[in-house]
Amino acid sequence: MSDAASLRGAGVLVTRPAHQADRLCRLIEAHGGRAVRFPAVEIQEPRELESARSLLAAANGFDLLVFVSANAVERAADHLPSPLRAWMAAVGEATARALRRHGLEPSILPVGSADSEGLLAAPGLADVTGKRVLIVRGEGGRPLLGDALAARGAEVRYAEVYRRALPAADPAALLAGWRETVHVVTVSSRELLDNLLVLLGDAGRARLLATPLVVISDRLAAAARTAGFTRVAVAASALDEAVLEGILRALADAR
Repeated sequence: MSDAASLRGAGVLVTRPAHQADRLCRLIEAHGGRAVRFPAVEIQEPRELESARSLLAAANGFDLLVFVSANAVERAADHLPSPLRAWMAAVGEATARALRRHGLEPSILPVGSADSEGLLAAPGLADVTGKRVLIVRGEGGRPLLGDALAARGAEVRYAEVYRRALPAADPAALLAGWRETVHVVTVSSRELLDNLLVLLGDAGRARLLATPLVVISDRLAAAARTAGFTRVAVAASALDEAVLEGILRALADAR
């Protein structure tokens, strides 16, 4: 491994949910860094679980299933009919990879950015008049995708297969050693960003905002800058390899 590809002992705060952090942490450590795990969101069962499962079981009655995250895929896959005849769309490559792990191949992927805006720009969603669309997501997801598809003439339903919650975490030990242990922070959603600010509180805000931050979209970067972050690097996607490249770039810029 060359110096250019080495994290040189830097500590990287990984804020993903515990069950989704392992591969990124292994990549960080394989490139000479130290992964500092601090999950800023907890994935729980949704409040209307049976309703979501009923919609998933009837998925072949829809023309298109839209998966908005890897969590949506993992929570839904075991409840889908086999064979699944509906077309599928994924909001990004990480979500597409999750589908492929379950033997499902998305037909529609975003254009440009890996978010609702990018997916809405895909040619396959340009004309959905009269189509039945099931959006598989967490509780309280962004309304943009469903609203836009409904405005284009689709009948839209939602299968909310998980709920995001603020973890119970004590940041005291993390903050006490922040300067020595955290040299860059990674965040992959607006909710993670907001939760991290809440969890670290007033005591940690200045330290957090002064640390280089890696995000996965321009939209998230704009939100981070509005919150007060001054050193923000945008990874090409939510894929672990892309986030690692963003970490390397953020550290290089900080040196």
